[in-house]
Amino acid sequence: MKILKSLALIIFTLGAAKSFAQKSDLGAWYMYFGNNKISKKLNFHNEIQYRNFDGIGDLEQLLIRTGIGYDLTENNNNVLLGYGFILSQPYVNGEKKENIEHRIFQQYITKQKFGRFYLQHRYRLEERFLQDDFRMRFRYLLGLNIPINNKEMLPKTFYGSVYNEIFLNLNSPTFDRNRVYGALGYVINKNLRIEAGYMNQIQENKNRGQVQIGFYNNIPFNKN
Repeated sequence: MKILKSLALIIFTLGAAKSFAQKSDLGAWYMYFGNNKISKKLNFHNEIQYRNFDGIGDLEQLLIRTGIGYDLTENNNNVLLGYGFILSQPYVNGEKKENIEHRIFQQYITKQKFGRFYLQHRYRLEERFLQDDFRMRFRYLLGLNIPINNKEMLPKTFYGSVYNEIFLNLNSPTFDRNRVYGALGYVINKNLRIEAGYMNQIQENKNRGQVQIGFYNNIPFNKN
């Protein structure tokens, strides 16, 4: 409980910035990521993200993703085919609109470890079925986790987490957005961890910050 209280304090501290800067456009994302083994080689990806324009209550986007992945090597070099449902409620001329997107995606993740540095590369191709359009997008994420109070990502370990992800459209305009993220995480046990941090999203005409809380579940469905 002390760990959860500490992480909650970080979020409330970051979120308090909005109260002191009325022109701030700080949002909040609450995220759940599941990556669960269903056999020695196969994994089931499941993900829910609840994104708000403010701390809570003003929905910006609800994102649900799922997919089946295959390990080319054990716990590494994973390929995955997935589907995403995205409900967006943007403001247009001061009025809220509702958009629904269906998305198919293919991705490849590879991981390396250098000393106490855990490195991840994620390459993702998306086919986006919008209400009045079809678009394709490529995403590349470079992430790094660094344990703080242990040399390994063991249970009861605090760690720092950073990533940069660039989004490129396969049609014009090429540049879609770039995300830069930093967080403090805690390894609850070998299958569960939690992160609290801040992400800055850069688009062509705007730059927006997001406070984020993420929960990660790797409990296997198969019997080991």
